[in-house]
Amino acid sequence: MTTPLIAERLIHDLTPEEKARQQVVEDLLPSISAYAAEADARSEFPEAHLKAFRESGLLGLVIPTEYGGMGGSLRDLAATTYTLGTVCGSTALAYFFHCSSSSRGLLPLGAIEAGHYDEADVPTVRAFAEKVLTLMGAEGKWIGNFASEAVKASNANVVIQTTATRTEGGWLLNGVKSFGCLTDTADYYMVTARRDDLEGLDALCLFLVDRRKAGVRARTNWNGLGMRASGNFGIVLEDCFVPDEDSLTIPGAFMNSTKVARGSWVGNQVAIGAIYAGIARGAYDYALDRVMTQTFADTGAPIASSPMHQVMIGQAEKELQQVHQWAAYQLLLETAEPEILPKSEVVKNWRLTKGAVCEGAFTVTQLALKMCGTSGALMDNLLGRAFRDAAMGLVQAFPAERGQLEYAKMVVDGAGTQAFNANLRDGAAKESSGS
Repeated sequence: MTTPLIAERLIHDLTPEEKARQQVVEDLLPSISAYAAEADARSEFPEAHLKAFRESGLLGLVIPTEYGGMGGSLRDLAATTYTLGTVCGSTALAYFFHCSSSSRGLLPLGAIEAGHYDEADVPTVRAFAEKVLTLMGAEGKWIGNFASEAVKASNANVVIQTTATRTEGGWLLNGVKSFGCLTDTADYYMVTARRDDLEGLDALCLFLVDRRKAGVRARTNWNGLGMRASGNFGIVLEDCFVPDEDSLTIPGAFMNSTKVARGSWVGNQVAIGAIYAGIARGAYDYALDRVMTQTFADTGAPIASSPMHQVMIGQAEKELQQVHQWAAYQLLLETAEPEILPKSEVVKNWRLTKGAVCEGAFTVTQLALKMCGTSGALMDNLLGRAFRDAAMGLVQAFPAERGQLEYAKMVVDGAGTQAFNANLRDGAAKESSGS
Protein backbone atom coordinates (compact mmCIF):
# COMPACT_ATOMS: atom_id res chain seq x y z
CA MET A 1 0.00 0.00 0.00
CA THR A 2 1.34 3.42 -0.95
CA THR A 3 2.33 5.59 2.01
CA PRO A 4 -0.05 8.57 2.26
CA LEU A 5 1.40 11.98 1.58
CA ILE A 6 1.53 14.44 4.47
CA ALA A 7 -0.84 16.78 2.61
CA GLU A 8 -3.51 14.06 2.49
CA ARG A 9 -4.09 14.64 6.19
CA LEU A 10 -5.53 18.01 5.21
CA ILE A 11 -6.86 17.35 1.71
CA HIS A 12 -8.18 13.82 1.38
CA ASP A 13 -9.03 13.88 -2.32
CA LEU A 14 -5.77 14.92 -3.96
CA THR A 15 -5.78 14.25 -7.69
CA PRO A 16 -2.95 12.26 -9.29
CA GLU A 17 -1.50 15.51 -10.62
CA GLU A 18 -1.67 17.12 -7.17
CA LYS A 19 -0.04 14.05 -5.62
CA ALA A 20 2.81 14.29 -8.11
CA ARG A 21 3.42 17.93 -7.16
CA GLN A 22 3.25 17.08 -3.46
CA GLN A 23 5.86 14.39 -3.90
CA VAL A 24 8.22 17.12 -5.12
CA VAL A 25 7.51 18.99 -1.89
CA GLU A 26 8.12 15.96 0.31
CA ASP A 27 11.40 15.27 -1.44
CA LEU A 28 12.65 18.63 -0.07
CA LEU A 29 11.62 17.99 3.55
CA PRO A 30 14.84 16.29 4.72
CA SER A 31 16.92 19.24 3.57
CA ILE A 32 14.53 21.80 5.04
CA SER A 33 14.44 19.94 8.36
CA ALA A 34 18.24 19.74 8.45
CA TYR A 35 18.60 23.53 8.25
CA ALA A 36 15.65 24.44 10.48
CA ALA A 37 17.42 24.77 13.84
CA GLU A 38 20.36 26.76 12.47
CA ALA A 39 18.11 29.01 10.42
CA ASP A 40 15.95 29.76 13.46
CA ALA A 41 18.96 30.50 15.64
CA ARG A 42 20.56 32.77 13.03
CA SER A 43 17.25 34.35 12.05
CA GLU A 44 18.12 33.88 8.39
CA PHE A 45 16.42 32.21 5.44
CA PRO A 46 18.91 29.52 4.37
CA GLU A 47 20.83 30.07 1.16
CA ALA A 48 20.44 26.37 0.42
CA HIS A 49 16.66 26.76 0.30
CA LEU A 50 16.88 29.35 -2.48
CA LYS A 51 18.61 26.89 -4.77
CA ALA A 52 16.59 23.84 -3.73
CA PHE A 53 13.19 25.44 -4.36
CA ARG A 54 14.36 26.94 -7.64
CA GLU A 55 15.74 23.64 -8.96
CA SER A 56 12.62 21.74 -7.89
CA GLY A 57 10.34 24.02 -9.91
CA LEU A 58 8.29 24.85 -6.83
CA LEU A 59 8.75 28.59 -7.28
CA GLY A 60 6.24 28.15 -10.08
CA LEU A 61 3.87 25.85 -8.17
CA VAL A 62 0.74 27.92 -8.84
CA ILE A 63 1.92 29.40 -12.13
CA PRO A 64 0.17 28.16 -15.30
CA THR A 65 2.25 25.86 -17.48
CA GLU A 66 2.21 28.34 -20.38
CA TYR A 67 4.37 30.62 -18.24
CA GLY A 68 6.75 27.84 -17.24
CA GLY A 69 5.03 26.89 -14.00
CA MET A 70 3.72 23.64 -12.54
CA GLY A 71 0.07 24.50 -13.11
CA GLY A 72 -1.05 24.08 -9.51
CA SER A 73 -3.94 25.78 -7.75
CA LEU A 74 -4.82 27.13 -4.31
CA ARG A 75 -5.27 23.51 -3.23
CA ASP A 76 -1.65 22.84 -4.15
CA LEU A 77 -0.50 25.94 -2.29
CA ALA A 78 -2.39 25.05 0.89
CA ALA A 79 -1.16 21.45 0.68
CA THR A 80 2.41 22.69 0.28
CA THR A 81 2.39 25.25 3.09
CA TYR A 82 0.81 22.64 5.35
CA THR A 83 3.50 20.08 4.52
CA LEU A 84 6.35 22.58 4.91
CA GLY A 85 4.86 23.73 8.20
CA THR A 86 5.28 20.27 9.71
CA VAL A 87 9.07 20.71 9.65
CA CYS A 88 9.72 24.48 9.49
CA GLY A 89 7.11 27.19 9.89
CA SER A 90 9.55 29.90 8.77
CA THR A 91 10.18 28.20 5.44
CA ALA A 92 6.46 27.70 4.92
CA LEU A 93 5.70 31.36 5.62
CA ALA A 94 8.48 32.68 3.38
CA TYR A 95 7.38 30.35 0.59
CA PHE A 96 3.77 31.48 1.00
CA PHE A 97 4.76 35.12 0.62
CA HIS A 98 6.59 34.25 -2.57
CA CYS A 99 3.61 32.37 -3.97
CA SER A 100 1.18 35.11 -2.92
CA SER A 101 2.89 37.37 -5.47
CA SER A 102 1.31 35.18 -8.15
CA SER A 103 -2.06 36.78 -7.38
CA ARG A 104 -0.67 40.01 -8.88
CA GLY A 105 -0.48 38.13 -12.16
CA LEU A 106 -3.33 35.65 -12.00
CA LEU A 107 -6.02 38.05 -10.79
CA PRO A 108 -5.39 40.74 -13.44
CA LEU A 109 -5.59 38.09 -16.16
CA GLY A 110 -8.82 36.82 -14.66
CA ALA A 111 -10.18 40.36 -14.48
CA ILE A 112 -9.32 40.90 -18.16
CA GLU A 113 -11.33 37.80 -19.03
CA ALA A 114 -14.20 39.05 -16.87
CA GLY A 115 -14.22 42.41 -18.65
CA HIS A 116 -13.22 44.58 -15.68
CA TYR A 117 -10.76 46.75 -17.64
CA ASP A 118 -11.19 49.29 -20.40
CA GLU A 119 -10.04 47.87 -23.72
CA ALA A 120 -7.30 50.47 -24.01
CA ASP A 121 -5.79 49.39 -20.67
CA VAL A 122 -5.77 45.65 -21.35
CA PRO A 123 -2.34 45.46 -23.07
CA THR A 124 -0.63 47.24 -20.17
CA VAL A 125 -2.37 45.11 -17.54
CA ARG A 126 -1.63 41.92 -19.44
CA ALA A 127 2.04 42.80 -19.90
CA PHE A 128 2.55 43.36 -16.18
CA ALA A 129 0.64 40.22 -15.19
CA GLU A 130 2.53 38.03 -17.64
CA LYS A 131 5.86 39.44 -16.53
CA VAL A 132 5.12 38.46 -12.92
CA LEU A 133 4.07 34.95 -13.91
CA THR A 134 7.04 34.43 -16.23
CA LEU A 135 9.51 35.56 -13.57
CA MET A 136 8.08 33.07 -11.08
CA GLY A 137 7.57 30.25 -13.56
CA ALA A 138 9.97 30.06 -16.50
CA GLU A 139 12.72 32.13 -14.87
CA GLY A 140 12.45 30.66 -11.37
CA LYS A 141 12.82 33.96 -9.53
CA TRP A 142 11.99 34.50 -5.87
CA ILE A 143 9.54 37.38 -5.30
CA GLY A 144 8.94 38.78 -1.82
CA ASN A 145 5.50 40.33 -1.42
CA PHE A 146 5.53 43.61 0.52
CA ALA A 147 2.20 45.32 1.07
CA SER A 148 1.56 45.91 4.79
CA GLU A 149 2.90 48.86 6.72
CA ALA A 150 3.24 49.67 10.40
CA VAL A 151 0.73 52.53 10.41
CA LYS A 152 -2.79 51.39 11.22
CA ALA A 153 -6.25 52.86 11.16
CA SER A 154 -8.59 52.56 14.15
CA ASN A 155 -10.24 49.49 12.59
CA ALA A 156 -6.89 47.63 12.69
CA ASN A 157 -6.33 47.94 8.97
CA VAL A 158 -2.92 48.96 7.70
CA VAL A 159 -2.75 52.22 5.78
CA ILE A 160 -0.69 52.34 2.60
CA GLN A 161 1.59 55.34 2.92
CA THR A 162 4.31 54.29 0.50
CA THR A 163 4.05 56.73 -2.38
CA ALA A 164 4.77 56.55 -6.09
CA THR A 165 5.76 59.80 -7.79
CA ARG A 166 5.91 60.15 -11.55
CA THR A 167 9.32 60.74 -13.07
CA GLU A 168 10.80 60.34 -16.52
CA GLY A 169 10.47 56.75 -17.67
CA GLY A 170 8.96 55.43 -14.46
CA TRP A 171 8.21 56.08 -10.81
CA LEU A 172 10.02 56.98 -7.60
CA LEU A 173 8.93 54.97 -4.55
CA ASN A 174 9.25 56.29 -1.00
CA GLY A 175 8.05 54.55 2.15
CA VAL A 176 8.58 51.79 4.67
CA LYS A 177 7.18 48.28 4.44
CA SER A 178 7.15 46.69 7.88
CA PHE A 179 5.89 43.20 7.04
CA GLY A 180 6.81 40.72 4.34
CA CYS A 181 9.20 37.84 3.97
CA LEU A 182 12.44 37.25 2.07
CA THR A 183 14.07 40.62 2.77
CA ASP A 184 17.60 40.66 1.35
CA THR A 185 16.88 37.24 -0.16
CA ALA A 186 14.25 37.50 -2.90
CA ASP A 187 15.28 38.44 -6.42
CA TYR A 188 12.42 40.94 -6.59
CA TYR A 189 10.08 42.67 -4.18
CA MET A 190 6.41 43.07 -5.09
CA VAL A 191 5.51 46.46 -3.61
CA THR A 192 2.04 47.94 -3.14
CA ALA A 193 2.13 51.73 -3.16
CA ARG A 194 -0.20 54.63 -3.96
CA ARG A 195 0.16 57.23 -6.63
CA ASP A 196 0.57 60.58 -4.94
CA ASP A 197 -1.52 62.29 -7.62
CA LEU A 198 -4.66 60.20 -7.08
CA GLU A 199 -7.18 59.71 -4.28
CA GLY A 200 -8.93 56.66 -2.85
CA LEU A 201 -8.52 53.06 -3.86
CA ASP A 202 -7.83 54.01 -7.46
CA ALA A 203 -4.42 55.20 -6.25
CA LEU A 204 -3.25 51.70 -5.30
CA CYS A 205 -0.55 50.42 -7.67
CA LEU A 206 1.89 47.55 -8.00
CA PHE A 207 5.63 47.65 -8.61
CA LEU A 208 8.28 45.02 -9.23
CA VAL A 209 11.41 46.21 -7.47
CA ASP A 210 14.75 44.59 -8.20
CA ARG A 211 16.25 43.88 -4.77
CA ARG A 212 19.66 45.10 -5.89
CA LYS A 213 18.42 48.48 -7.07
CA ALA A 214 19.60 51.72 -5.49
CA GLY A 215 17.11 53.17 -3.06
CA VAL A 216 15.90 49.94 -1.44
CA ARG A 217 17.33 48.39 1.72
CA ALA A 218 16.36 46.19 4.66
CA ARG A 219 14.37 47.91 7.39
CA THR A 220 15.63 46.30 10.58
CA ASN A 221 16.86 43.04 12.09
CA TRP A 222 13.55 41.55 13.18
CA ASN A 223 14.03 39.66 16.45
CA GLY A 224 10.73 37.84 16.38
CA LEU A 225 9.46 35.26 18.83
CA GLY A 226 8.79 32.80 16.04
CA MET A 227 8.98 32.51 12.24
CA ARG A 228 12.51 33.80 12.73
CA ALA A 229 14.01 32.41 9.53
CA SER A 230 11.45 33.93 7.17
CA GLY A 231 13.49 37.05 6.36
CA ASN A 232 10.75 39.18 7.86
CA PHE A 233 12.68 42.44 8.21
CA GLY A 234 10.68 44.80 6.04
CA ILE A 235 12.14 47.22 3.49
CA VAL A 236 12.83 50.93 3.21
CA LEU A 237 12.32 52.68 -0.13
CA GLU A 238 14.04 56.01 -0.69
CA ASP A 239 13.59 57.52 -4.16
CA CYS A 240 13.75 53.99 -5.56
CA PHE A 241 13.26 54.18 -9.32
CA VAL A 242 11.00 51.60 -10.96
CA PRO A 243 10.63 51.73 -14.76
CA ASP A 244 7.21 51.80 -16.37
CA GLU A 245 7.54 48.24 -17.65
CA ASP A 246 7.78 47.01 -14.05
CA SER A 247 4.78 49.01 -12.87
CA LEU A 248 0.99 48.67 -12.90
CA THR A 249 -0.21 52.21 -12.27
CA ILE A 250 -3.42 52.51 -14.29
CA PRO A 251 -5.99 54.12 -11.95
CA GLY A 252 -8.11 51.38 -10.37
CA ALA A 253 -6.27 48.56 -12.16
CA PHE A 254 -5.15 46.84 -8.99
CA MET A 255 -8.50 47.00 -7.24
CA ASN A 256 -10.31 45.83 -10.37
CA SER A 257 -8.21 42.68 -10.28
CA THR A 258 -9.44 41.82 -6.77
CA LYS A 259 -13.02 41.54 -8.01
CA VAL A 260 -12.33 38.04 -9.31
CA ALA A 261 -10.80 36.72 -6.07
CA ARG A 262 -12.87 33.95 -4.52
CA GLY A 263 -11.76 34.75 -0.98
CA SER A 264 -10.91 37.79 1.08
CA TRP A 265 -9.36 40.61 -0.94
CA VAL A 266 -6.82 38.74 -3.12
CA GLY A 267 -7.67 35.27 -1.89
CA ASN A 268 -5.10 32.59 -0.91
CA GLN A 269 -5.25 33.52 2.79
CA VAL A 270 -6.33 29.99 3.66
CA ALA A 271 -2.82 28.88 2.71
CA ILE A 272 -1.49 30.91 5.65
CA GLY A 273 -3.89 29.07 7.95
CA ALA A 274 -2.62 25.80 6.50
CA ILE A 275 0.89 26.69 7.72
CA TYR A 276 -0.26 26.75 11.32
CA ALA A 277 -2.26 23.56 10.88
CA GLY A 278 0.94 21.95 9.61
CA ILE A 279 2.97 23.30 12.53
CA ALA A 280 0.49 21.75 14.95
CA ARG A 281 0.58 18.44 13.08
CA GLY A 282 4.38 18.35 13.18
CA ALA A 283 4.54 19.21 16.88
CA TYR A 284 1.98 16.59 17.83
CA ASP A 285 3.63 13.87 15.73
CA TYR A 286 6.97 14.72 17.36
CA ALA A 287 5.49 14.52 20.85
CA LEU A 288 3.51 11.36 20.22
CA ASP A 289 6.53 9.54 18.82
CA ARG A 290 8.55 10.63 21.84
CA VAL A 291 6.09 9.40 24.48
CA MET A 292 5.41 6.19 22.58
CA THR A 293 9.08 5.24 22.29
CA GLN A 294 10.34 6.39 25.69
CA THR A 295 9.53 4.16 28.63
CA PHE A 296 9.21 4.36 32.40
CA ALA A 297 12.33 3.05 34.17
CA ASP A 298 10.38 1.04 36.75
CA THR A 299 7.74 -0.63 34.55
CA GLY A 300 9.14 -0.51 31.05
CA ALA A 301 5.76 0.74 29.80
CA PRO A 302 5.72 3.60 27.29
CA ILE A 303 5.27 7.05 28.80
CA ALA A 304 2.14 7.41 26.65
CA SER A 305 0.46 4.75 28.77
CA SER A 306 0.07 7.07 31.77
CA PRO A 307 -3.47 8.42 32.35
CA MET A 308 -2.21 12.01 32.20
CA HIS A 309 -0.60 11.49 28.81
CA GLN A 310 -3.63 9.68 27.45
CA VAL A 311 -5.85 12.61 28.43
CA MET A 312 -3.52 15.01 26.62
CA ILE A 313 -3.36 12.73 23.59
CA GLY A 314 -7.14 12.69 23.40
CA GLN A 315 -7.33 16.46 23.75
CA ALA A 316 -4.67 17.01 21.11
CA GLU A 317 -6.37 14.65 18.67
CA LYS A 318 -9.68 16.48 19.13
CA GLU A 319 -8.12 19.92 18.63
CA LEU A 320 -6.13 18.76 15.64
CA GLN A 321 -9.24 17.32 14.00
CA GLN A 322 -11.01 20.64 14.46
CA VAL A 323 -8.06 22.61 13.06
CA HIS A 324 -8.01 20.41 9.97
CA GLN A 325 -11.76 20.62 9.49
CA TRP A 326 -11.83 24.42 9.69
CA ALA A 327 -8.95 24.77 7.22
CA ALA A 328 -10.27 22.11 4.83
CA TYR A 329 -13.77 23.63 4.76
CA GLN A 330 -12.46 27.11 4.00
CA LEU A 331 -10.30 25.66 1.24
CA LEU A 332 -13.33 23.90 -0.18
CA LEU A 333 -15.31 27.15 -0.18
CA GLU A 334 -12.56 28.94 -2.09
CA THR A 335 -11.88 26.25 -4.69
CA ALA A 336 -15.10 24.28 -5.30
CA GLU A 337 -16.53 24.27 -8.82
CA PRO A 338 -19.27 25.30 -9.05
CA GLU A 339 -19.10 27.74 -6.16
CA ILE A 340 -20.81 26.57 -2.98
CA LEU A 341 -21.40 29.98 -1.40
CA PRO A 342 -21.25 33.58 -2.65
CA LYS A 343 -18.06 35.52 -2.05
CA SER A 344 -19.52 37.51 0.85
CA GLU A 345 -20.23 34.27 2.74
CA VAL A 346 -16.79 32.86 1.92
CA VAL A 347 -15.15 35.99 3.30
CA LYS A 348 -17.36 35.90 6.39
CA ASN A 349 -16.39 32.30 7.10
CA TRP A 350 -12.70 33.17 6.79
CA ARG A 351 -13.06 35.69 9.63
CA LEU A 352 -13.85 32.77 11.94
CA THR A 353 -11.59 30.22 10.28
CA LYS A 354 -8.36 32.15 10.71
CA GLY A 355 -8.75 32.46 14.48
CA ALA A 356 -10.09 28.93 14.92
CA VAL A 357 -7.16 27.41 13.04
CA CYS A 358 -4.45 29.48 14.70
CA GLU A 359 -5.78 29.21 18.25
CA GLY A 360 -6.40 25.49 17.80
CA ALA A 361 -2.89 25.02 16.41
CA PHE A 362 -1.39 26.82 19.39
CA THR A 363 -3.41 24.63 21.77
CA VAL A 364 -2.10 21.49 20.06
CA THR A 365 1.54 22.65 20.31
CA GLN A 366 0.97 23.55 23.95
CA LEU A 367 -0.31 20.04 24.63
CA ALA A 368 2.65 18.58 22.72
CA LEU A 369 4.97 20.60 24.95
CA LYS A 370 3.27 19.24 28.07
CA MET A 371 3.46 15.70 26.75
CA CYS A 372 7.24 15.94 26.37
CA GLY A 373 7.93 17.54 29.74
CA THR A 374 10.97 19.55 30.76
CA SER A 375 13.45 17.48 28.78
CA GLY A 376 11.58 18.21 25.56
CA ALA A 377 11.20 21.95 26.12
CA LEU A 378 14.24 23.07 24.15
CA MET A 379 14.71 26.18 22.02
CA ASP A 380 16.40 24.33 19.19
CA ASN A 381 14.31 21.20 18.68
CA LEU A 382 11.23 20.90 16.49
CA LEU A 383 8.91 21.27 19.46
CA GLY A 384 10.53 24.48 20.69
CA ARG A 385 10.37 26.05 17.23
CA ALA A 386 6.81 24.87 16.65
CA PHE A 387 5.60 26.34 19.93
CA ARG A 388 7.09 29.74 19.14
CA ASP A 389 6.02 29.64 15.48
CA ALA A 390 2.45 28.72 16.43
CA ALA A 391 2.34 31.68 18.83
CA MET A 392 2.85 33.99 15.85
CA GLY A 393 -0.41 32.75 14.36
CA LEU A 394 -2.25 34.34 17.29
CA VAL A 395 -1.18 37.80 16.15
CA GLN A 396 -0.49 37.56 12.43
CA ALA A 397 -3.00 39.32 10.15
CA PHE A 398 -5.72 39.63 12.79
CA PRO A 399 -6.42 37.90 16.11
CA ALA A 400 -9.35 35.58 16.66
CA GLU A 401 -11.20 38.23 18.65
CA ARG A 402 -11.25 40.61 15.70
CA GLY A 403 -12.46 37.90 13.36
CA GLN A 404 -15.27 36.96 15.71
CA LEU A 405 -16.27 40.60 16.12
CA GLU A 406 -16.37 41.19 12.37
CA TYR A 407 -18.33 37.99 11.81
CA ALA A 408 -20.87 39.06 14.41
CA LYS A 409 -21.21 42.48 12.79
CA MET A 410 -21.81 40.84 9.43
CA VAL A 411 -24.57 38.74 10.98
CA VAL A 412 -26.18 41.51 13.03
CA ASP A 413 -26.02 44.57 10.82
CA GLY A 414 -24.25 43.58 7.61
CA ALA A 415 -21.14 45.62 8.36
CA GLY A 416 -17.92 44.58 6.73
CA THR A 417 -19.43 42.48 3.97
CA GLN A 418 -16.94 43.74 1.42
CA ALA A 419 -13.75 41.77 0.98
CA PHE A 420 -11.74 44.98 1.14
CA ASN A 421 -13.26 47.13 3.91
CA ALA A 422 -10.59 49.57 5.01
CA ASN A 423 -10.84 53.12 6.23
CA LEU A 424 -8.95 55.39 3.88
CA ARG A 425 -6.18 57.64 5.02
CA ASP A 426 -3.99 59.60 2.67
CA GLY A 427 -5.90 58.01 -0.17
CA ALA A 428 -5.71 54.24 0.34
CA ALA A 429 -5.53 51.41 2.81
CA LYS A 430 -4.81 47.71 2.94
CA GLU A 431 -6.13 44.81 5.00
CA SER A 432 -3.60 43.73 7.65
CA SER A 433 -2.80 40.37 6.10
CA GLY A 434 0.63 41.01 4.66
CA SER A 435 -0.23 39.37 1.38
